[in-house]
Amino acid sequence: MTLPGAAGVLWLAVASAPQAAPPSSPTPTPSASPVAPDYRVGSGDVLDVVVFGNEDLSRSPTVQTNGSVSLPLLGEVQVAGLSVAEIQRKLTTLLERDYLVNPQVEVKVKDYQSQFVTVLGEVNSPGKKPLRGRTRLVDVLVESGGFTPRASGEVSITRSEGSFDAGGNTLRLQLTGGNPSPQDRINLEIQLRHGDVIAASPKYYVTVEGEVVRPGRYVLEPDLTVGGAISTAGGLTRFGSSDVKLRRIDPQTGRSQILGVDLKAVRSGKKPDLPLQPNDVISVSRRFF
Repeated sequence: MTLPGAAGVLWLAVASAPQAAPPSSPTPTPSASPVAPDYRVGSGDVLDVVVFGNEDLSRSPTVQTNGSVSLPLLGEVQVAGLSVAEIQRKLTTLLERDYLVNPQVEVKVKDYQSQFVTVLGEVNSPGKKPLRGRTRLVDVLVESGGFTPRASGEVSITRSEGSFDAGGNTLRLQLTGGNPSPQDRINLEIQLRHGDVIAASPKYYVTVEGEVVRPGRYVLEPDLTVGGAISTAGGLTRFGSSDVKLRRIDPQTGRSQILGVDLKAVRSGKKPDLPLQPNDVISVSRRFF
């Protein structure tokens, strides 16, 4: 399976992004930054406040731990928890009340430093990533440089604040390779929250050895079974026995366990086909005539 790396994830971002509306005619009235309309400002964010025609009143203040910024004439103004548009309206009202006639104020977030998610595992640039309003899973994967070649496509999101719509605080996703499926597109659009931890799992392998056509290591795909792994390895040779041994090591204790699998019974539906776990070893012995 080929998974999207940096280029692939970038393609997914473009494919899943909504089409831009035609540009409207410019107006002289400044507007809030359209980059993150839902973003709520918090402590540590750096704002860019421009008062048109009054450069001495323009500043790039940092939101303090008490949730305020310090501005000329206005002093300390509480902004934490407000959107950019709300801050812009608040500053306009305060300046218009006592100081300026019809002030034109523009507010943007210059540096996002109050809300983060953490990306771990098989991405090219793991670490803390800032949230910029309605940040989706695909946005963070793009910013993380996409998956490494070792990635399996399995992604988990652990939520520290609140829970997901389906309940629980951990969501596990499987992204397929190649063109994104409809479910992939839905998964990539998941909106992230402050404190979320995104983990990209590595590929896990199983080994098929002995009397099969192509013995070797194979990627452990979701729901792969003993019979499926043997089929992936090309099936049994003419000398292969249908009595197969599965060697499994308990990751907690390190103890090895040997399980017997009767392929004939599995094929006839008399016994279940055992699902595989990471690092399982399937041994197909030579049958005796």
